[in-house]
Formats: sequence, C-alpha cells, structure tokens
Amino acid sequence: MGNAVSSGADAGGSGNPIVAGTIKNLKAMLAKVMAQIDAVRNNNRFPPEEKRQQTKALSARAMSIQVQIIIADEPDQDERHARQYDGLRRSAMTADARFASVGEARRARIPLSFDSSSRHAQPSCLVKARMKQDKTLTALLWIVAAGFFMQALDTTIVNTALPAMAASLGENPLRMQPVVVSYSLTMALLTPASGWLADRFGTRRVYFVAIVLFVLGSICCAMAHTLPQLVVARVLQGAGGSMLLPIGRLAVLRTFPAGEYLAALAFVSIAGQVGPMIGPVLGGWLVQVASWHWIFLINVPIGVVGSLAVRRYLPHSTQDEVIDTGFDWIGFVLLSVAMVSFTLALDHPFSDTGWGVSLGLALLCIVTTLGYWPYARRRTAPLFPLELFETRSFSLGLLGNLVARIGSSAVPFLLPLLLQVAMGYSPLASGLMLLPIALAGVVVKRMVTPLVLRHGYTRFLMVNTAVVGGSIASFALFGPGWPMWIGLLQLAVFGGANSMQFAAMNSVTLKDLGTRRASAGNGLFSMAQMLALGLGVTIGGQLLALFGHLAGQAGEVGMGGTVTGFRLTFVCVGLITLASALVFRRVADPAAVAGGGETQPASATDLKR
Repeated sequence: MGNAVSSGADAGGSGNPIVAGTIKNLKAMLAKVMAQIDAVRNNNRFPPEEKRQQTKALSARAMSIQVQIIIADEPDQDERHARQYDGLRRSAMTADARFASVGEARRARIPLSFDSSSRHAQPSCLVKARMKQDKTLTALLWIVAAGFFMQALDTTIVNTALPAMAASLGENPLRMQPVVVSYSLTMALLTPASGWLADRFGTRRVYFVAIVLFVLGSICCAMAHTLPQLVVARVLQGAGGSMLLPIGRLAVLRTFPAGEYLAALAFVSIAGQVGPMIGPVLGGWLVQVASWHWIFLINVPIGVVGSLAVRRYLPHSTQDEVIDTGFDWIGFVLLSVAMVSFTLALDHPFSDTGWGVSLGLALLCIVTTLGYWPYARRRTAPLFPLELFETRSFSLGLLGNLVARIGSSAVPFLLPLLLQVAMGYSPLASGLMLLPIALAGVVVKRMVTPLVLRHGYTRFLMVNTAVVGGSIASFALFGPGWPMWIGLLQLAVFGGANSMQFAAMNSVTLKDLGTRRASAGNGLFSMAQMLALGLGVTIGGQLLALFGHLAGQAGEVGMGGTVTGFRLTFVCVGLITLASALVFRRVADPAAVAGGGETQPASATDLKR
C-alpha cells in the first residue's frame, strides 16, 4: 500500500509546491514509522504481548499517514475526498490496531484543502476552524475544559474556607490540613491507574464515571457534619478528580492530530489556569455571602451538564480501542502504601499518641519503597521502570521538584489561615489578597524561556529558588499592622518567581527523556507533583502546631503565640524551598544525553510544556 500511495502522490499533487512539500514530509514520517515497526519486530528484548501491542499502534499510525497522503494528493476535490475519507475511516476503524479510532480517522482529514488561508494557518486557527465545522469537536473540548476547571478549582477554593469549616465542625482551624491532604493524596495515588482504566473500559465510560464520582464527592462534602466525614468525602472527590485531567488529555490526544494537539490542549488548559486563579476569591465570596458548603455545591451544576454532554457527544470506544494491557497491581500497592504511610507519619494527630505510631508508619514507608526496587527490576513492565532514573536530569529534576513544591505548596494553605485567624481578615478579603500570586504568575511566565536560554538551567534555578525561598520566609513579617501594599508586593514577587520556577523545573525534569520513557516519566512526575502538594500542607500544618505549642510554653498566649507560630513556620518552609537549590546546582548545562540516546538541547518548546 505504501508504494501505491507514493506513486499516486508523485503523479497528482506534486504540481503545487506546498502540496508536494506536505506529501514529502508525510512520506518521510511514514518511512520513519515503518522503520520503527521493523525495529520493534526485530527486537527480541520485548515480550511478545508488548511487541504485538506496539506493532499495532505503529501500524495504525502508518495507516493514518497513508490516508493523509492520499487526501493531500488532490486537494481541490473536496467532495471526492469526503467520500474517500469516509471509506478509509471505516477501514481504519476495523483494523486490528490500538489507535485506529475515530480520533485517528479525523487526523487524516487535516487539511482537506490547501487554499491560501490554510497554507500558513497556525495550529490554533486550525483547531478553531474544525470546531466551527464539527459540533462534536466543540463539545469535546468544552467537556474536557469543564473537567480541568472543576479539578483545578478544588485545589484552591477550599483554602479560604478552612476557618469557616472549622467553626462549623467544631474543630481547630489550625488543624484542618486533612481536608486538603486527603484530596491531593488520593489524586496522587490514583493518577497512574487512569491510563489503564481508559484502555480497559474506554475513554468515554471512564470520563463519565470520573465526573459522576467528583459530583457525588462534592455533594457528600457539602453534607458532612464532622471532620472525618468531610475527609472521606474528599477522598471520593479526589478519586474522580484523579481521572479528569489525564483522561481529558487522552481524549484530546486521540481526537486531534499531532500538529494540533498542543493548540487544542492549550484551549482546554485555559480553564485549568482560571480555576486556581479565581478559587481563593470565589471561595471567600461564597463563604461570606452564603456558607462554606457552596464551595462544593458549585461543582454540581457543572458536573451534571458535563456528564450529560459526555453521554451525548463523546463517541463510543471501538472494539480495538478497549484493550486489556495489564496493570502492575503489586507495584501500585507498594507505592500507594509508601505514600500514604509517609504522609500519615507526618500528620499531627499521631503526635498525641507518642512517637510509636509515627515511627511505625515511617518504617512501613521505607520497607515498601525499598521493596519496590527489586520487584520493578524483575518485572517486565513495572508501573514505573527503574530505567527512568538512569536519566540524570530526570532524577535530579524529580527530587528538586518534590522538595521545592513542598515549600511552595504550604503557602496557599498557610496564608488564608494567617490572614483570617491572626490578622482578622474576612474570607473574601483574604481571597483577594492571594490574587497577586496568580496574576504575577501569568504575567512573568513568558520570561522563563529567554532567561533560561541566556543563563542556563543551573544558574536560573539556583537564583530563582533563592527568590522563591526568600519570599516565602518574608511572609514571617506579616502580622497585625503590617502595611498592605508591602504585603501585596511580597505576594506578587512570590507568585512570579514561583510560576517561573514551576515552568523551569517541569522542563528540566522531562527534557531528556526519550520517546520510549516519556509516558512513564510524565506519569511519575505528575504523581510526585500531587504528592508534594499533600506533603507541603501536612508539613506546614505540623510545623504550625509545633511552633504554636512551643510559643505557648514560652509564655506567649492568645493571638501573640499564634502569630509567632506562623512566623516560624514560614521561615522553615522557606528554608525547605531553599534546600532544593542544592539539587538544582547538579543539573548539567547544556542538556545531558537523553534517555533515548539522543542529545537534546534546551528549547522554548520544552519550557512551555
């Protein structure tokens, strides 16, 4: 079939230089995919099942490219192309290949016409044009955007409502970290299983269940009358939220071609950026004009509309899409036990029972973590292959990310408590005070690429880490009587530096992973991000309780002891962030040799991931 396609392309569309160039690029891509198929077939290191699955996926990709070559050959005959596309789509959907689905068939459709407007069109323009032509694509992107928005909103909207929750539930507002930790930890635990669930049961079904779980969890949170009930409800909510982002990305990936995937993902990611930005303000406003229950109930109408749209617009998975690739349940359990035991070992309630329980949980964490190492080395397809850590930049970036995010993740939890409990701010006012963090992050994010390209990853991360850590420690100056304009400036500096820190850390962690390791590496990285969020809140809450207790023993009573506890906590959290600079100083510039065997210099594309 490849020869027939090639000869037809040379005969038909080569008169137009743009068409000829497109066909030439497609044929080069096809040759590369065919070479990959041969390499997989001749590689005896792959297990037979894994070899068969990779061959299927590559074969589906080859068929998609062949369809694009045929359609590009005669660009002016749109009606004939439409009929040809429909026939080839049906053939592709019946092929025995993993990704031969509606999404792959749609990939072949771009572009159907090579007029003057589409020759120089940007990917974002193509995405918008397709959305106008296809209501299903429009619905898909808005469905995924709704999921991104709900998940991102719930990571920040809760923080400004914690004092009101504590008053309603009869709890100490400084001991409310389980409400945040239970959500983020559940997200970290279940995110690795989302890809397997989509393969096993289909993207449409899993995404629908994720929205339903999230809505049910939100309703249960609003109905909770005790802190344990609220924590259990947050676990249910986190179970749904853990699948919203990865399954949403997968749905977009399977629908849009590679050239338009980033533009489509950027469209839906706007909702994910808006959620954390408006979360503190919206949470404070809802608490002030209604009650804290509405920070969860606001998800219900969004989720109901989203679930109905999933049933209405998302296509059913084909028989070839729904496959059982197998899942590393033992590795999943080992890592889950390690994360949960480590987090609980740091949690404050166990300090009332002495160090015995905490030490036992810490020992369990060590045993399960060390147990995963020999297990993963023996297993053919572990949850996270140990080969990932052979890439130096990934190992250093992952460790640096974990340490740095522990410090920065404690800030959104601690600041609303400080502003409301110690400084007397209203919930809405405390939410508005956090707005400079988000706004500054959006403004300065474009500065990351030129700064890294000019100074290198090592120097940039060393200096920027010092700025982030110093700005966190400077929050120790907050207190009754502190000028608001200085506080807003401090928050803006932290928000801008923290945003650049995340972009650079993400890039340095993933930039040298080869194609074969990119998926597993990104999964482990996503899990570490959510784990760091939970650890940051846990450690921040534990330090706050410890220093508040010590201040009380030193004779500081009432609000004075509380403010002292906050100040010492911010200093310690800032020092934790500064400690990540010791990791980043070992990052090599230029980029080290990639995991796939290729040298990959730092690029602007890396920094926009």
